Amino acid sequence: MPLSSSPPSNFFHMVPILCLLILSLTIFSSNAQGPPSPGYYPNSKISPISFSQGFRNLWGPQHQKLDQNSLTIWLDSNTGSGFKSLHSYKSGYFGADIKLQPGYTAGVITSLYLSNNQDFPGNHDEVDIEFLGTTPGKPYVLQTNVYIKGSGDRNVIGREMQFHLWFDPTQDFHNYAILWKASEIIFLVDDVPIRRYPRKSDATYPSRPMYVYGSIWDASSWATEDGKYKADYRYQPFVGRYKNFKLQGCTTQSPSSCQSPSGSPSGYSSLSPQQYMAMQWVQNNHMVYNYCHDPRRDHNLIPEC
Repeated sequence: MPLSSSPPSNFFHMVPILCLLILSLTIFSSNAQGPPSPGYYPNSKISPISFSQGFRNLWGPQHQKLDQNSLTIWLDSNTGSGFKSLHSYKSGYFGADIKLQPGYTAGVITSLYLSNNQDFPGNHDEVDIEFLGTTPGKPYVLQTNVYIKGSGDRNVIGREMQFHLWFDPTQDFHNYAILWKASEIIFLVDDVPIRRYPRKSDATYPSRPMYVYGSIWDASSWATEDGKYKADYRYQPFVGRYKNFKLQGCTTQSPSSCQSPSGSPSGYSSLSPQQYMAMQWVQNNHMVYNYCHDPRRDHNLIPEC
């Protein structure tokens, strides 16, 4: 029997289904591979420094180990540990490669952040990258936060955005960074911008000098699912690993002509269109909380939204 030269009668009914299947496979493939290329890699433009060149121990020195410029800090039932930059900065690029602990880490915070809490107790500014501990089988939450002239109590107006990462942060080191300029704050993961916080007014933007900190500590009251799961010291020690520290910016001693590193290609005052596309992909696919969209928040207190 000769083959028919015309398509089967139901072919054209199948075309929309086939197109939808192809689109779904494309999206799944994109999600599996991670975000589109940002096209610009600010981390590669800055040379790493040794821990001792840029930082000192702040607390828990017995829970801190330095091995060939790779720093390990840990938390157990006695104490956690933290470190602080040698200098205070007015702006700059601040980053490190970080590897998180697998398994049960509920209640434990591993962080890299900017703060002036020691200079302005009860009235300080802060820009946070915080990894909220988790329970086995659930992904880590990366929380970014900005707050201005707050103290850490309930008067603080937090500006949290939270993400699930497109990779397992316990399997290898990944780069996490904050770019703080006079006009905007950019949070980056492996050079992919995940959040941009623009300066819309002096009242909603940190402008006083800040130090760079890292720490691991017990935040059982809120860190994991609003405090549902606490730190369980049967799983101690809880470990955070840091390397490839990057500190480049304008210190309080820098001349007024000092310029911070750029987070985007030449010719762009902010992110490039390609960087915006990568950031939008992350926010569309991996953002799990945005304070601007929280109906429980008093939006009179967050006018930038």
